[in-house]
Amino acid sequence: MIAKLQKKFALSRQGAVDLVRGCIACVFQNLSFLFPAGLLYRLVIELMNGGVGSGATAFYLVGCAACIGMILLTTWFQYNATYFATYTESGVRRISLAEKLRKIPLSFFGKKDLADLTSTIMADCTFLEQAFSHFIPELIGAMISTTLVAVGLFGYDWRMALAALWVMPVAFAIVGLSSRVQQRLSARQMDAKMACADGIQECIETVRDLKANNAEDGYLEGLDGKIKAVEHRAILSELGTAVFVVSATLILKLGIATVALVGSILLVDGSLDVPTFFLFLLVVSRLYDPLQGALQNLAAVIATRTNIARMNEILDHPVQTGDTHLTNRGCDVVFDHVKFAYNTGETVLRDVSFTARQGEVTALVGPSGGGKTTVSRLAARFWDVDQGNITVGGMDISKIDPETLLSLYAIVFQDVTLFDNTILENIRIGRRDATDEQVLAAARLANCDEFADRLPDGYQSQIGENGCALSGGERQRISIARAFLKDAPIILLDEATASLDVENETLIQTALSRLIRNKTVLVIAHRMRTVAGADKIVVLANGMVAEQGAPEQLLQDDGLYRRMVELQNRSQRWTIPGGLCGREAH
Repeated sequence: MIAKLQKKFALSRQGAVDLVRGCIACVFQNLSFLFPAGLLYRLVIELMNGGVGSGATAFYLVGCAACIGMILLTTWFQYNATYFATYTESGVRRISLAEKLRKIPLSFFGKKDLADLTSTIMADCTFLEQAFSHFIPELIGAMISTTLVAVGLFGYDWRMALAALWVMPVAFAIVGLSSRVQQRLSARQMDAKMACADGIQECIETVRDLKANNAEDGYLEGLDGKIKAVEHRAILSELGTAVFVVSATLILKLGIATVALVGSILLVDGSLDVPTFFLFLLVVSRLYDPLQGALQNLAAVIATRTNIARMNEILDHPVQTGDTHLTNRGCDVVFDHVKFAYNTGETVLRDVSFTARQGEVTALVGPSGGGKTTVSRLAARFWDVDQGNITVGGMDISKIDPETLLSLYAIVFQDVTLFDNTILENIRIGRRDATDEQVLAAARLANCDEFADRLPDGYQSQIGENGCALSGGERQRISIARAFLKDAPIILLDEATASLDVENETLIQTALSRLIRNKTVLVIAHRMRTVAGADKIVVLANGMVAEQGAPEQLLQDDGLYRRMVELQNRSQRWTIPGGLCGREAH
């Protein structure tokens, strides 16, 4: 049962156990509220039989105190078993989602956007907090306690029990049969929310381009439509739930009328005594209160299926696994007839084979979309190949745990990700256990002193969100400093100098020259002069190796590399046509 609850509600094992405890606590709490009715029933019987005895007053006072104490105790137990346990499980759920995301292949993130994943970890978890503290335990508790009371009522009088309980299966059937409608409404509401979240995030990320193109009004008009769509979907969802819940509640209220009607008929007929009639009136007046809440909770539980499905999509996604022991001999990176596609039917690499040797610089060049970046990502096992294999020092990387494998790699991306912290701590990402002296040594090798010394707090200066206080070249040097600090035997450079000015490019190339010494280096570049000194060139086009060899050899061949070099040389000689600026001025 615990395993089924884990799967059904996206819970940890302890969370499933706590859910069972919460349901049991709600059962005892609901039953405790019936004890005052039992005490009142006994008092009425004694009054009808001639009055209350002299010693009975103390009994009833003690009984009232006992009822209050029992209600307080069961309420305390219920609060701890539902609310406190739910908050603990919510933290566990968020951490488990984050841990799973850390192990999921990056191909998963290509199909999901940031707003969707953020909403799952934050908004969906928050919604389920309410579900597991309010909805599910109270629903199951009400159903179990009502079943126990129903058994007792049939022991008193089956006719009155039927009059009191016939409304329950009808009411629950109305809400239960609405599950498909509610799920469809909930799914559409979630789609509208995601579209709105994507629009807001996109607006924030692209505000500079929107302003530059005077496109703010048009974009905001579309975003306003998405916000109204969320409001519209929320109203429809609430209305769809209310139609069924209110109808079921009205049916439930008929139970009091049928108890009064059937009881009156039986009382007049002489087949029912007054105390039993009074007992049933007392019980049904209390019995339907938790059931009304249970009907609303049932509708809410049905609505949680969409949120739970989104979480299970992450939790059930296969992860990359492998041996945590490295068996490589050397660090030659070999691609052997590799085929890969991001999505079914969209092949990116068709049949790629080459070797990047240790101690050499291997440059990947070719037209955009040829598969250069994909090759570098596959080399680090960001994705797994569909066919063929990739080895490092003879070790098949598909059989190695990704985190263990990445200990062999230092990667310098074109787009650097920095954190809202100091320069020192941003560099320390390269090796968390590094001392300040080691971090500073890596920073100097990457020429970070040049800009750090200008800042008021030096390396302790805060650089803002994603390094907004730094220039592109300065951010890139921090990335290179991380690679120095990690000191891995394999270096992946993805267009590390593509968008820099001449001065920054020179500084970074100097730093890179120090970094790549005696290592296996894979360089992705569009500028042919950047890779002119490489030991080997691999030209990728249309997902295949068009040609490979030393730069001098490829320049002698009449191939794609030579044509690319000639085109870039021609473009470097291009200048602004004379008089163009003057004509624009007029």
